[in-house]
Amino acid sequence: MSTGPIQPLKNAGLAAVLSALWCGLGQIYNGQIAKGIAFMIIQIINAMLMFIIIGFITYPIMWIWGMIDAYRQAEDINKQRARGYDD
Repeated sequence: MSTGPIQPLKNAGLAAVLSALWCGLGQIYNGQIAKGIAFMIIQIINAMLMFIIIGFITYPIMWIWGMIDAYRQAEDINKQRARGYDD
């Protein structure tokens, strides 16, 4: 039996859209603050790397990875919470 307040489920689609708007926002929405900030810093570095061409490769890779990660993490959070409610 759970003694804490019931937390709402995360919307995986919203997490992905937030990461599409700004890399790392989806992770912050999921409650992974440090990971979200790390994604933002990496993306800023990737933007600066565009001056030496490699950023044109690393920026979209990180952007797509951020969206996929945010979506999957939201799904995992929801699964863990569902299992916790069943106990």
